[in-house]
Amino acid sequence: MANIKKICIVFISLMLSSAMAFSQELTQTVRGTILDTDSQLPIIGATVTIINSNPLIGSVTNLDGNFRLEKVPTGRYNLQLSYLGYESQTISNIVVTSGKEVVLNFQMQESTVNMDEIVITANENKGEALNDLVLVSTHSISPEETTRFPGTFNDPSRVVSNFAGVTSTQDGSNDIIVRGNSPKYVQWRLEGIQITNPNHFADPAMVGGSISALNNNVLATSDFYTGAFTAEYGDVLSGVYDVKLRAGNNENTECVFGFGLLGTDFTVEGSFKKGYGGSYIVNYRYSTASMIQDLGLIDEVGTPKFQDASFKIVLPTEKLGTFSLFGLGGYSSFLFEDVKPDTWQTPGNRSMKAEIEEDFNKNAYLLNTGLNHTISINKNSFVNTTLSYSSEGIKDDIYESSLINIYNNEGQHLKDSVTNRYLNYKNRLTKITYRAAVTYNHKLDARNKIQVGSKYAYFDFDNLQSYMQEETGNRVSSIDFAGNISTIRNFISWKHRLNDKITIVSGLHNMNVLLNNKSTLEPRLAFNWKLNHTNSIHVGYGSHSTMEGLHHYFSKVKREDGSLVEPNKDLDLLKAHHFVVGYEKRISQNLMAKVEVYYQDLYNLPVENSDTSYFATINEGLDYRYVDLVNEGTGKNYGIEFTLERFFDDNYFFLINTSFFNSKYKTLEGIERNTRFNYNYLLNILIGKEFTHLGKKENKTLGLNAKIFFGGGQKYIPLLRDGNGNLAVDPEKDQYWDYGKAYNDKIEDIYQIILSASYKINKPKATHEIFLNLENITNQKGKLSEYYDESEPNSIGYLTQFGFFPNLMYRVYF
Repeated sequence: MANIKKICIVFISLMLSSAMAFSQELTQTVRGTILDTDSQLPIIGATVTIINSNPLIGSVTNLDGNFRLEKVPTGRYNLQLSYLGYESQTISNIVVTSGKEVVLNFQMQESTVNMDEIVITANENKGEALNDLVLVSTHSISPEETTRFPGTFNDPSRVVSNFAGVTSTQDGSNDIIVRGNSPKYVQWRLEGIQITNPNHFADPAMVGGSISALNNNVLATSDFYTGAFTAEYGDVLSGVYDVKLRAGNNENTECVFGFGLLGTDFTVEGSFKKGYGGSYIVNYRYSTASMIQDLGLIDEVGTPKFQDASFKIVLPTEKLGTFSLFGLGGYSSFLFEDVKPDTWQTPGNRSMKAEIEEDFNKNAYLLNTGLNHTISINKNSFVNTTLSYSSEGIKDDIYESSLINIYNNEGQHLKDSVTNRYLNYKNRLTKITYRAAVTYNHKLDARNKIQVGSKYAYFDFDNLQSYMQEETGNRVSSIDFAGNISTIRNFISWKHRLNDKITIVSGLHNMNVLLNNKSTLEPRLAFNWKLNHTNSIHVGYGSHSTMEGLHHYFSKVKREDGSLVEPNKDLDLLKAHHFVVGYEKRISQNLMAKVEVYYQDLYNLPVENSDTSYFATINEGLDYRYVDLVNEGTGKNYGIEFTLERFFDDNYFFLINTSFFNSKYKTLEGIERNTRFNYNYLLNILIGKEFTHLGKKENKTLGLNAKIFFGGGQKYIPLLRDGNGNLAVDPEKDQYWDYGKAYNDKIEDIYQIILSASYKINKPKATHEIFLNLENITNQKGKLSEYYDESEPNSIGYLTQFGFFPNLMYRVYF
């Protein structure tokens, strides 16, 4: 806490340097582009108006599909998009500030209604996915929501835990747990192509992490899907986070500077030359705590360090389409001395031995970069091509020391002496991926659209893990391999609109693993029926598959005769059937209720080839299991989700959702167990209010938001106990865990309360904004799992929820 106090003093000192004075009305320009959804060609003559503006503020798109609204007063607005023969749209919550132009990109879809039948009505698109082929289990996430929702604090990884059926492990990590599935089965995408886990401090399975490298300053509205995916998405089982980067301002240079307790960042965007539609946007962020430490203002061991950068460059041409370059990279590190499981989990059980002290030195990096190209073939079709390179790496070193007790002549304990510090566990992991994708979109007519695509991926994997063998003092490799795997995925989707009320999307996905010639054909089907303007039902089915972690394919397993074999080279894909049925009621223009029921049938689940083992890869955590695997396990996830959402309007919003679910699996032992992520129930209550036109000049806005979360605890593996419930662990024999009771139960339910506030000041040349987030204000530390620790009461320590954490940030837009 002393560390945080020192940072706060420096932070407040910098914030107080801001000046305040002006007298004129503050306005800004709102402009953008409207394209046809199916051809990606500009729509000429579309009307854009600000709803309820008086006098009316509006514009019409030009030959390039561009529109411009001048001198729009600062505030929040809803836009109406309309064009003859196209479905009208209402775009909500456009935030206009004095420090930054609002640059928007919209798409409109041709109407299925005949020209003489058209009645112009506003199509409320609030919460709907950007991808018009997705009809079920979807959420749309705006950058503004990543700031407004309490607990997210500009982190796109955390915002999704506010949705029904989605949570995290509550230990401070960025894990995304969807409908009881493991976080490692979530697929991250950037600009339409699959990427690495975008979080700093990731674990060896390349999941988790505690801070996202993504910065909401550069994000556009993105989609998150939780089941029964369309044919476009393959090699995924749990959820898809389809992140989009926004294009930079292609007329003016603009900047954002942010200084907060977690990070200090700078964003710059602008055009390459006057009159050219190309643009760039670049963001760089550096850990504030490590920066202050580098300046010598604090001197604390264990300060996490990180830095990240992202960019997007858009290069339109007259005849060759539009090119865009994008990238996301990050580097993180820390050194924790005398680390315990409640600080950071390390592989194995060594940290639980009283005579051993561990120091954990971690370094991790990620890099994703790519080239996108979109070109319109004609008025009804376009082709999108993407080439990308991804790399991620981890360097973990665990140094071990022996503790020697020193006593006086009377046998009284005087002190502990630390001796023999040496490198025990060593992990070096590098994964490089090359990807290529091409997608052809063609509109047959207003009712029918097809999408055909192919994706190739080449994975190059290098992993070395070793440890010091206690008996011999020699370094032994637990895994040492360099290998590669290629996959080819093909898909076709067909969207058919029977009329303006009924939409059907069908498709087929083909997955091919070239290492062992495993292949699948996966049918997909979704149906949406708008019963009227306020009621709709949707149904979805998807056959899905995913590869396991690459280390499993190359695992070396020792036979009884001492020889090593690689039994998993022929490992098949994990597969699942997803079924979804939902009903949505638009109670009013801004109030929506939704219920969704789902069932996921998992089969071909990789499990240990032993009829006494509980181990299945869907529960895999930090400790790898290098065992013989067979695709003979089964599992199921099923549940019901309720959502009541009042979209932000008239300066307030609320979101209430709850989920009741079960997540089970079965190995060769024949016992049906809970999965590790079977929380059974989740409840989120979010509410927020904005107070505008504050101050003498009415240029200030105060936002207050709160979140209450309740959830079932995660399932865990208990410590060994005897028949009377007393501990029965044996550290000498390294026996701690009761695997026979693996995931039978939780320790306790969990809850937390989060408060957040923002204060915005609009000035003629800039907008200043202060954010405060109070995470877990009651400092509730619900018990998530247990471990052996002689220094704790009853020799039991607990891994708990992440406690109270205040986060403060200042931003200026200019």
